[in-house]
Amino acid sequence: MTDENPDKGPLMELRQALDALDRELLDLLSRRMDIVADIAARKRSERVRIRDLARERRVLDDRCARAVALGLPADSIESIWRQLMLMSRERQSELRAEVPPDVEPRRIAIIGGEGGMGRSLDRLFSDLGHEVVSADLETELRPADAAGAADVVVISVPIRETRAVIEQLGPLVRADALLMDVTSIKVDPMEAMLSSSNASVLGTHPMFGPGVNTYQGQRVVICPGRGDAWLEWARQMFSARGLVITEASPEEHDAMMAIVQVLHHFKTQVLGLALSRTGATLEETLRFTSPAYLLETYVTGRHFAQAPELYGPIEMLNPDSERVIGLFREAAENLADILASRDQAAFDDVFARVRAFFGDFTEEALDQSGFLIDRLVELSAGRSSP
Repeated sequence: MTDENPDKGPLMELRQALDALDRELLDLLSRRMDIVADIAARKRSERVRIRDLARERRVLDDRCARAVALGLPADSIESIWRQLMLMSRERQSELRAEVPPDVEPRRIAIIGGEGGMGRSLDRLFSDLGHEVVSADLETELRPADAAGAADVVVISVPIRETRAVIEQLGPLVRADALLMDVTSIKVDPMEAMLSSSNASVLGTHPMFGPGVNTYQGQRVVICPGRGDAWLEWARQMFSARGLVITEASPEEHDAMMAIVQVLHHFKTQVLGLALSRTGATLEETLRFTSPAYLLETYVTGRHFAQAPELYGPIEMLNPDSERVIGLFREAAENLADILASRDQAAFDDVFARVRAFFGDFTEEALDQSGFLIDRLVELSAGRSSP
């Protein structure tokens, strides 16, 4: 043991030197973002897309090579530069780099605008220069008044209420306007919008929650309904905010959501329910956690931190829910039988068949999950022991 006070002496001097370098790094980052702003203005005037994957790859290769030459770990430097490029893209998006200067600002009414997704959509469209108004249960602006006056009417209400709201407001939307929804199922809302209104119609499903830190790289599914001009407008607006667009029919969307949402959420709920019945507390299990278990526990805990009235309708109202949940039950029973019989050959066969289904994605999964686990271990290192 040493009696030396770490707040003074040689160690403190070294820490002060690090602090000074960190301040210089922050100043350089601020100057870098100033240049990013100039790039955004140039891209907007020349109508150049924000993201250039080939350029990003060249930058990463160059910075990693320089890092190795300087004795720095290439993986860590790549992680840092990926974050810097994300900051740069988001800044360019905030400055409307992909919005052509001649785009006409629109009046956008969000029905259900005081909810989480409504507020997120407000930020998304406001950043693009549009006038956004919110109409909700407690707002002074009533939904009927907003629907009749807006260029774009966005239905952002709970799934169970969506059809009724569309049928109430659809007839009020101007024929030259756009009526769109953001519901997690698409067949039923699209039918309601097309039948209740003479406006252009577009179904959308943002594949992210209202709490995202950035729209860059987030995915949105759009289902064309009626009106090519407004469809192109929506494509342009979502792209300008950095969203990745997937186009699908309502039927294809709902079938894929049965896998991406229903099956995934059901699995998470089964895991959480089973954990709660083991007789062990969560804190006890975390004393023995592996990185993979901790990652899965974070995902499960995040799920149950949210509202059941959000997830229930997603799973109950998807037309393909029964089929995929049946597949899950069958798979669980098959594996349980194999484990109970201690049949290693059958277990190996399951591994081989599922690995063949994933194909080359298994290698990507190893790399990406390894990166995530390393970051998770680093961030959770200071977690208090139970």
